[in-house]
Amino acid sequence: MIDVKHLSKSFGEVEVLKDINETIDKGEKVVIVGPSGSGKSTFLRTLNRMNDLIEGTRVEGTILLDGEDIYGPKVEVTALRK
Repeated sequence: MIDVKHLSKSFGEVEVLKDINETIDKGEKVVIVGPSGSGKSTFLRTLNRMNDLIEGTRVEGTILLDGEDIYGPKVEVTALRK
């Protein structure tokens, strides 16, 4: 299960995602739809921690994967992405 609580994502001064809340249960299918530039790819990249090395990137809120914070200090990013 993925539980997203109050997720906001910024690149420098530009806030791309603002206060996203979503729960995705095991086996549930989810479609992310929106116009170009609405943050769809940024949301997916945030779930996979693909923007970690971009300078000026800020993530606020919580993303839990099976109850574990994916931005916690003990998370092995390579294992998370699998």
